[in-house]
Amino acid sequence: MQRLLMFTLLASSLLWTVCTGADWCYQSQFTCDHQCNAPEKWSHANGNCAGTRQSPINVVTRKTVKDERLTPFKFSNYQEIFRGTIKNNGHSVQVTVPDHRTISGGGLPDSYKAVQFHFHWGINGGPGSEHTIDGEQYPMEVHIVHMKSHYTDLKRALADEEGVAVLGFFYEASNSGNRKYDPLINALRSIKTPNANTTLVSGISLAQLIPSEQNMTNYYRYKGSLTTPDCSQAVIWTLFENPIPLSTDQLQAFAELKFHDGKPMVDTFRPVQPLNGRQVYRSGSAVILASAVLLVAAMATALGLSQPN
Repeated sequence: MQRLLMFTLLASSLLWTVCTGADWCYQSQFTCDHQCNAPEKWSHANGNCAGTRQSPINVVTRKTVKDERLTPFKFSNYQEIFRGTIKNNGHSVQVTVPDHRTISGGGLPDSYKAVQFHFHWGINGGPGSEHTIDGEQYPMEVHIVHMKSHYTDLKRALADEEGVAVLGFFYEASNSGNRKYDPLINALRSIKTPNANTTLVSGISLAQLIPSEQNMTNYYRYKGSLTTPDCSQAVIWTLFENPIPLSTDQLQAFAELKFHDGKPMVDTFRPVQPLNGRQVYRSGSAVILASAVLLVAAMATALGLSQPN
């Protein structure tokens, strides 16, 4: 019996050795033919991924704490049109942003300049966001990555535990297309294969991709990490409550891209990570208002049940 157990453990070890590799990948890519470290084994690719302040997380709204310091953001040069490079980097779609677009306020300790933005999505409009709100996973999520304005490269910023600030926005399926996204969606046709890139010829602005400033006052805040290896724990996260609408066709356009092995680039999200005692803060009064609405509805139901027939 002991020999059988030892043989089973050895066989399992050999199978794991065969089915893993040094590269990291998403769960949708993992097979024994494609040797890579899926999310639960990212710490094999980089030890930072086993840290205690990892991202993404599930935001439990009733456990968030209101923070009066989380005031509206100040966006500088977000309206300016630029013709950045859009690239299929083998894991996502990434767009390089000129560095004089900055954010400040919003409870941030410094001014931060935009570096790039990229997306995470599911399968043809299915669940695909990295962060979840009360367990709800949206079809897609965009991360606008910023670093402290005095840094000259992202590597240096990631050595500072508050060196990077990421703005996260969710997407929801809409019956009509979002014309503001046309330059981006049209460019996807030219970058279906890994390492393919093109220029956004007609140009784009960060402001046209996100809600208006008056609709960005309700958000969540916590300290976490990059959501891909090397998983550096140097990120101040801001997750905005109001989702951005895209049509089903627009969402599906992202799923037509390809991974390095030729598979469809789908389910490009890391599963949510433990909070490990971290506090998530909120701005505004959206959560309180939602709770008030539920309370009124519950009271109305109770009163209705107490009425004689």
